[in-house]
Amino acid sequence: MRYFTAGESHGQELTAIVEGAPAGLRISEEQINTDLARRQSGYGRGGRQKIEHDTVRVTSGIRFGRTIGSPIAMVVRNRDWENWEKRMAPFGEAPQDLIREVTPRPGHADLLGVLKTDTDDCRNILERASARETAARVAASGIPREFLAELGVEILSYVTSIGEASMKEDDPIAQAAQYAPLDIELSEVRCPDSGATRAMKREIDKAIENRDSLGGTFRVVVKGLVPGLGGYATGRDRLTSQLGAAVLSIPAIKGVEFGLGFDAARLPGSKVHDEIVLDPQTGFTRAGNNAGGLEGGMTTGLPLVITAAMKPIATLMQPLRTVDLDTLEPAEASKERSDVCAVPAAAVIAEAEVAFVLADAYLRKFGCDNMTDIKAALKAYRQRLRTASR
Repeated sequence: MRYFTAGESHGQELTAIVEGAPAGLRISEEQINTDLARRQSGYGRGGRQKIEHDTVRVTSGIRFGRTIGSPIAMVVRNRDWENWEKRMAPFGEAPQDLIREVTPRPGHADLLGVLKTDTDDCRNILERASARETAARVAASGIPREFLAELGVEILSYVTSIGEASMKEDDPIAQAAQYAPLDIELSEVRCPDSGATRAMKREIDKAIENRDSLGGTFRVVVKGLVPGLGGYATGRDRLTSQLGAAVLSIPAIKGVEFGLGFDAARLPGSKVHDEIVLDPQTGFTRAGNNAGGLEGGMTTGLPLVITAAMKPIATLMQPLRTVDLDTLEPAEASKERSDVCAVPAAAVIAEAEVAFVLADAYLRKFGCDNMTDIKAALKAYRQRLRTASR
């Protein structure tokens, strides 16, 4: 299962096409819209979120609430289009009063995109490089999320730090799967710890006052996975490479860890590797989960725990130095209406990326035609695993 998106930040709409969904999967339009709203939420978001109230419109691939086995197309309307129609028109001549963007922002795709595509207007780059595109990803992820949920898989995320404010955890990997989704969603920064939530909001308030931006870290947790998804034979088969690439595809994500992550490099092997034990009820399992649910590029059956780091947003209300592309003289970088902090939203987008990778892993292992056959194959696999441990 995979997706494609199209559309610009201030274009008419964002389009997503999902390919490879099995027939017979029940889809909830309401749940997709709920996830779109989660993506728009979070303390420190900018003025754009007051304009856009994202909802999905499905145009193909679903009939009477169930997939029919063909590509699924959906669109998310850009309400801000009415303010940009003349400046972003697909055809016709550019308005005489059009102001080109010629002061690229440090930390954004502006300059390198201009050099790559031989254009004289950063607008051609920033419209697509904008994180607005991720609304289409979240809408598309409604398909793999429903698929995984029907197979007993749950995906959640939460913020662990913003700026210098962080959530204190005695055993982060063990605690990751224990947080209640309601506690996460009730927090304005999607952090399950109320004290940390207040500290993160103070950090954002300081950034607003200083006309600056903030990054942070978040964690994605997946529960209910069967052992053996992914592969070891080639680099591309490994879920570590697939999940890492998926999360790093999100704008501003600069690092990804699985389980202990970089901490594992500072410890001896005897304190890193999870001992194998035999449970009378569940079969082969591990005494711990330092690996974060992945070994040898495959799922272990324990919760998948991914931590990601997001850099501060590149648009600053107190701009950094740049070079004017017309005059080649020093200048201040351009300003776009932007967020101060989007870490809570990035966590929701990461859920979407992870959902696609895991759904595809299930389809590769258990078939891809229809839900009845997939569930039967999964049931048989689970039975074989139980038999192998007796």
